[in-house]
Amino acid sequence: MPPIRILVVDDSAVIRKVLCEALSSDPAIEVAATAADGHIALSKISQVNPDLVTLDIEMPVMNGLETLVEIRKLYPKLPVIMFSTVTERGASSTLEALSLGASDYATKPSNTGSPAVAAERVRSELIPKIKALCSLPVRATTVPRLPLPLPTRAVPRLGLGSRIDVLTIGTSTGGPNALGVVLPALPVDFPVPIVIVQHMPPIFTRLLAERLSTRCQIRVREAEAGQALEPGTAWIAPGGYHMVVERQGKVVRIALNRDPHENSCRPSVDVLFRSTAQAYGSRILGVVMTGMGADGVRGSRHIREAGSEVIIQDEASSIVWGMPGLVAAAGQADGICALDLLGPEVTRRVRESRSLLEVIRGKERQGSFS
Repeated sequence: MPPIRILVVDDSAVIRKVLCEALSSDPAIEVAATAADGHIALSKISQVNPDLVTLDIEMPVMNGLETLVEIRKLYPKLPVIMFSTVTERGASSTLEALSLGASDYATKPSNTGSPAVAAERVRSELIPKIKALCSLPVRATTVPRLPLPLPTRAVPRLGLGSRIDVLTIGTSTGGPNALGVVLPALPVDFPVPIVIVQHMPPIFTRLLAERLSTRCQIRVREAEAGQALEPGTAWIAPGGYHMVVERQGKVVRIALNRDPHENSCRPSVDVLFRSTAQAYGSRILGVVMTGMGADGVRGSRHIREAGSEVIIQDEASSIVWGMPGLVAAAGQADGICALDLLGPEVTRRVRESRSLLEVIRGKERQGSFS
């Protein structure tokens, strides 16, 4: 297989050098060209035909956002990874870039004091994303699209009278835009709380929650320790912390910790899903959306072994079908749904489960059941 050809775009000669050396250290990657601004980058795309572009945000002549808009007009399928600083301004610009069509982002190493350390950070964060965006996705062709059911499984189904009391979501690469489709589709009277892990660093998660909250009928917040879960509110795990839910009598509260990474992630989907299964048992709807890696597979198993269900985003609408694809391949998906149908499907499942319970209780009061 030929190497993945990269166009590196950054106005800093030092950053270009770090990127080129770090990326070239992997035999599967070749730096095809570099550019110091967006105008040069656009001309080089047609010359070198790269498989992927890494794009700085703040540049002279034509900045990264302006360049991204032009790339999407001319090359709508070309993967673009934004390379940004971990600052309020950098995070805000990155979220804007994702909304404009960037495939993913990576953060620039800062205060490392060593070119070698900076290069290693680039390798560990950027190279897996490049390979995920440029490689064939995981396929699991036996999983049907909703509303068709999967074959009967060995673990218990939702029991008669069970209802969904919490929605838990895990996502990564492509997640900010995916959440921007699903959450605004949920009605203002959505009857259960929502807890979310989106793989992102600090600052980014807070700005993402604020951005989503302005576009949704439900409330969206970055989670804080001790908050009680409430219907019609979504909590996003803060970057750098695992989020878990803990039952205290009839109240379920959020707890945060800095325990070791799981699946190289903190926050981790597996951590959240596992705690949700412990707190809610058979009253969960789990959703795994676009993202690279395997985070969410073990957590989905915990949710299903508790008697609840997990649905996943389909391959066609995912930026990377790693997380949902591996959940499907592991036999831990109860259904698969296109992104634009996920919000309505989630709402239908939640409302029907709760309406069914009221019908059952009514019949029990009338003595209809023996």
